Amino acid sequence: MTTKAKRAAGAASRTPETESALKELFIDEMKDMYWAEQHLAKALPKMIKGATSEDLKTTISDHLEQTKNHVTRLENAFASIGEKAKPVKCLAMEGLLKESDELLSETAKGTEVRDVAIISAAQKVEHYEIASYGTLKTLAATLGFSEAASLFGETLEEEKTADTLLTQVAENYVNEAALAE
Repeated sequence: MTTKAKRAAGAASRTPETESALKELFIDEMKDMYWAEQHLAKALPKMIKGATSEDLKTTISDHLEQTKNHVTRLENAFASIGEKAKPVKCLAMEGLLKESDELLSETAKGTEVRDVAIISAAQKVEHYEIASYGTLKTLAATLGFSEAASLFGETLEEEKTADTLLTQVAENYVNEAALAE
C-alpha cells in the first residue's frame, strides 16, 4: 500500500473520539511548551550573566529575544485554534533548567569550562524544543490547524538555528579555550 493510500485509509477510520483525544494531547503539549518558554525566558539571563565568551553571550541574548517571541507565537497558536493560552508545568524543561543551574554552580566563574557547560545546558534545551515543536507542527497539520502548524514551523526553524549557532561557538573557540585552561 502506498503512503498516500495509507493516509487515506487512516483518515477514513478517524472517529470524533480519536480526533478529540488527539486534539486534547495537542493542547496539553502546547500548554507544556507555553510554560517551558516562559520559564526559559527567565533562565536565559542567568546563562548570559555566567558566560565569558562574548560570542556566547550574544548568541544566548539573541535567543532570549526569540524566546520572548515564542511565547507570543504560542499565544497566537492557542488563539488560532480557539483555545485560551494556559501554561502547565513542563517537567522536562524544569529538569533541564535545574541541570543548567547545577552546571553553573559546579564550574568556576570567568572560565571557558563554564562556557562549555552553558553551551551543553543550552543545547539540551534546544534539542528538547526541537523535538517538541516538530511534534506540535506535525500534530497541528494532522488536526487541520494550518495557522498553528505554520507558527510552530517558524519556531522550529529558529530553534534549529539556535542549536547550530551554539555548536559554532563551541567549535570555533570555546571548546579549545577550555582545553587550554
